[in-house]
Amino acid sequence: MEIFRLKLIKPLYFTGMEKPEPFDYREGEGGVSGGEKLYCFDLDEVQANSFEPDKDKLAGKLVFGGNAAGEDKTLHELPQGDYLFAQKREILNKDEIFSLAVEIQQEGLWQRLELGKRLYLRYLFEDGSSVTQLFRPYEE
Repeated sequence: MEIFRLKLIKPLYFTGMEKPEPFDYREGEGGVSGGEKLYCFDLDEVQANSFEPDKDKLAGKLVFGGNAAGEDKTLHELPQGDYLFAQKREILNKDEIFSLAVEIQQEGLWQRLELGKRLYLRYLFEDGSSVTQLFRPYEE
């Protein structure tokens, strides 16, 4: 899995969800039935800075879940900024998502980056396939 540095120059906007279920995303005919979604997690303070975090304890609290929206209808956003970024052209399950989150964290620590305490999980349908993306903010 390749992990990239990504500079997001404009925020991505999302409306809120009543009962967000970040690990229950389903594909539908002709694409992803649920559309583009974003989930934000506050990471566990101890695990978020460890070279060998426990992937089962890495995710702390789910902060929000949202559906893609325009600026005028936003409640949440993926803020502009610098991110370590990885994606897989399939819908990953919870275990796979946090295994990837651990890889991103290890890469960031190896590069001596100051990693943010949040993890963003995004699902979308792009170029004929479902995609799972992870974003972890950082500072140099």
